[in-house]
Amino acid sequence: MAQRAIPCLMMRGGTSKGAYFLASDLPAAPAQRDRVLLAAMGSPDPRQIDGIGGADSLTSKVAIISPSPRADADVDYLFAQVVVAEPRVDYGQNCGNILAGVGPFAIERGLVAATGEMTTVRIHMVNTGQIAVAQVPVQGGNVRYEGAARIDGVPGTAAPLLVEFTDVAGSSCGSLLPTGNAIDTFDGVQVTCIDNGMPVIVMRASDLGVTGYETPAELDADAALKQRVEAIRLQAGPRMNLGDVSQRSVPKMCLVAEPRDGGAIHTRSFIPHRCHASIGVFAAVSVASACLLEGGVARGLASIPPGDRPLLSVEHPTGEFSVELRLDNGQIAGCGLLRTARLLFDGKVQVPGSLWP
Repeated sequence: MAQRAIPCLMMRGGTSKGAYFLASDLPAAPAQRDRVLLAAMGSPDPRQIDGIGGADSLTSKVAIISPSPRADADVDYLFAQVVVAEPRVDYGQNCGNILAGVGPFAIERGLVAATGEMTTVRIHMVNTGQIAVAQVPVQGGNVRYEGAARIDGVPGTAAPLLVEFTDVAGSSCGSLLPTGNAIDTFDGVQVTCIDNGMPVIVMRASDLGVTGYETPAELDADAALKQRVEAIRLQAGPRMNLGDVSQRSVPKMCLVAEPRDGGAIHTRSFIPHRCHASIGVFAAVSVASACLLEGGVARGLASIPPGDRPLLSVEHPTGEFSVELRLDNGQIAGCGLLRTARLLFDGKVQVPGSLWP
């Protein structure tokens, strides 16, 4: 049987890389769609040798995009995390890095017309129901990818792409503080459970016997630490309204320490079982938000700039991630991020014809 060719753009969004599809180019039935995505990315296989995945959770991601029927959005964006070594596709979270490529994709595929020097693309994030507004740089009616903006974790420079959010608090858990507390205790360790775009459990690194300045490789090699972190995650998941999280990629786990490079807070993020080389977009938003919580575990460690629009630099193993939080009477009302994106290839990915005759 001949293989099935599916139109696909491979794009870098922020510090991740993924396959971007029009929803109409994929099967409508969810189970069949998942089988197609697994085949396209090459899962389950640690090397993803039989697909276009990059053998890493940061490069085994998919964006499924369609015109939105909503009055407040131009496109619908469904994020799919294709698990590398398991036959599983996870839709339980957003991805703010892959989100950075959604606006450019919408223009490339003609879902939104390029206008002026900056085109607004309103994005309905289907996974959680929130709206993001991307300001995409354009030139001569095409997306402009080259520019002078630099983000840590990506070599070189690219055109700046601004993404703003107004309502991501409680995106997965129902409220900013899903347990109702600024501090909870699991196995004797104080934590802050927070969801401002991504469910995250924030812990002081020192409470777990590490500094928080170790390399990701050193933390990944610490089996005892990872066992303690996972035990906390499994207990906190149900308390965060996420149910049994043993087979889920949320909540993320984040160790925090005092900043040492002029930022607001220093982090080591687990996603959730491997230490991230940097930090995810929405995880950074949640951690930055945790820095503002009176009584939270991060508050005493953080260096917080003044004003109603503080710019918090979240330090991570390969640099920093800046998050602008907008406050209204001291409460978090929204946030903004600077990202970049680049179109890598435009073509067709092949999957076995037997999966989708």
